[in-house]
Amino acid sequence: MTKTKQRQRDKMIERERRVARGLPAKPRPPKYIPKDLPVINAMTRQERDDESKRFDAAAAEEMKANIVAQSEKEENLRFHFDGLVMSDRVRRVFDLKNGSQREIVALQKRRGMELFQLREGDTGSSAVQVVALTTRIQQLQTHMAKHHKDKSTKRGLDALFVRRRKVLDYMERKDFESYRKVVKSLGLVR
Repeated sequence: MTKTKQRQRDKMIERERRVARGLPAKPRPPKYIPKDLPVINAMTRQERDDESKRFDAAAAEEMKANIVAQSEKEENLRFHFDGLVMSDRVRRVFDLKNGSQREIVALQKRRGMELFQLREGDTGSSAVQVVALTTRIQQLQTHMAKHHKDKSTKRGLDALFVRRRKVLDYMERKDFESYRKVVKSLGLVR
């Protein structure tokens, strides 16, 4: 007897056993919902809208608290010299006002990522990835405004849009609350 015939025979025997026990011939999928089960909306549209407004207000308050906590930290200096004791003259030399565009963008990216970090040094969570991708997208958009014939940058920009879209889709499925926070705070259009 071939392997296929053996497998078919084993399935048939299993089905007969299930029917003998009073169960359906084939097992139901893990999240099976019968078709005749009525769908019940637990909340009215007004209640759902009110809950959404409450959640948005709470998220805005949390974001404001994070921003205030971040602004209370010591000012950011070039070359990660934060937290060092130095004179005012030396501090002015290492002030970010004297930094290059790259350093300023890196600081903006780091500060944006700190707002959504789940723990210290978190760079891999979905919300932090979306912030990092968004800052890179904004940087490339300003480049494209000046250099509109740069096709390779346009191609890279389109790839970044797709990557951000995929991470946002994942967040929407897995962690809807943080998804809403990120979309609201970054001003992304959905």
